[in-house]
Amino acid sequence: MLLTNIKLATEQVSFLQAVRQGLGQQQGLFFPTSWPKLDIEKLLAMPFVERSSHILKALIGEELSFAEVETMVTAAFTFPAPLNPISDSISCLELFHGPTLAFKDFGARFMAQALAKAQQGKNTTIVTATSGDTGAAVAHAFYQQAGVKVVILFPKGKISHLQEKLFTTLGHNITALAVDGDFDQCQALVKQVFEQTDLVKQLNINSANSINISRLFAQVCYYFEAVAQLPVAQRNQVVFAVPSGNFGNLTAGLIAKALGLPIKRLLAATNANDTVPRYWRSGQWQPKPTVATLSNAMDVSAPNNWPRIEALLAQGVIQRSDIETFAVDEDDTQLGVKQLAQAGYTSEPHAAVAYKALKRSLADDEVGVFLGTAHPAKFKEQVENILGTPIGLPETLARSAVEQSLSVDIAADFAALRLILTALEPA
Repeated sequence: MLLTNIKLATEQVSFLQAVRQGLGQQQGLFFPTSWPKLDIEKLLAMPFVERSSHILKALIGEELSFAEVETMVTAAFTFPAPLNPISDSISCLELFHGPTLAFKDFGARFMAQALAKAQQGKNTTIVTATSGDTGAAVAHAFYQQAGVKVVILFPKGKISHLQEKLFTTLGHNITALAVDGDFDQCQALVKQVFEQTDLVKQLNINSANSINISRLFAQVCYYFEAVAQLPVAQRNQVVFAVPSGNFGNLTAGLIAKALGLPIKRLLAATNANDTVPRYWRSGQWQPKPTVATLSNAMDVSAPNNWPRIEALLAQGVIQRSDIETFAVDEDDTQLGVKQLAQAGYTSEPHAAVAYKALKRSLADDEVGVFLGTAHPAKFKEQVENILGTPIGLPETLARSAVEQSLSVDIAADFAALRLILTALEPA
């Protein structure tokens, strides 16, 4: 299957070419213009890895054999995505059972497999921005992978201490840059890197944000896994609530629906950085300065993946009525964490934002699934402050918490970033 640059339709590439490039010309995102037809009932009867292999093979097309895709998926998806009931009508899809305790482990680990296929023996420098969980997932997925250097930009002081420690303590082929700015500035710097064609060519630069199609495709799979765990009688009434920052997760859910998965609708749940809910109401795209919130991984005012959602709408495979948007304020976020605790479930601010959106929208005859995108211990301080009770640290976090950060402070300045990139030792 060929993927088309959303901004420049004449640029068409294969899946592995898109994995290698990351972005197209004019910073355009690669995306399919048509979607395969799948036997949904047959897929839902399969185990997670087998089903995911079939889904990804259908999305990738003939470039890779089914056996190759299955090998990649088997290596990447080594942990479950369980559906944990909260009440009779609401469940949490727990996506934090991977090595860095966040949903991005699915996409990052599959991208590592895809890039190994696409590299063709060339060295690669991955430059990516993180608002929290991407950094750790990408760092661990590519840690000590031959021929790969990883440079991660994060907003200094604006992600949780434990999130930061998961990727700033690794060293080796991982360089972490603490940017004096917010996430949108980090993301803008990454975009500037891709505008420098000489630099991109010299260092064979790629990105591991959800702008890379391999990460996005991988995320489609856990929506199928959620529906597969529901009783058959409930599968046509499911509503997904998605904590939304850069909007890759919502895009993946919409792709799952476009492929035929019986999702009734998807709720895009943001925090105070509410560019999309305001746009959905007014039709005016007006990003405001990013504000810091409890759900910091969603502190994004200019979500990169929104053009892909517009493309799905333009293609007619998704309708406006398939999407609802909500902005959840800080008080309601804290209330969501407390209400989940009262129901016997310890969660964290991002999932609480989605939970509150679901409570606002869900009808009596519907079944709701909100995405648990990170282990609550990754936001230990926030959760303990809200609930007034201590929570334990999983071994992964406890180990990294005591290690020394190796991050380098940097101004939100492209010249400074370029100097660092060009000074990197060959992978």
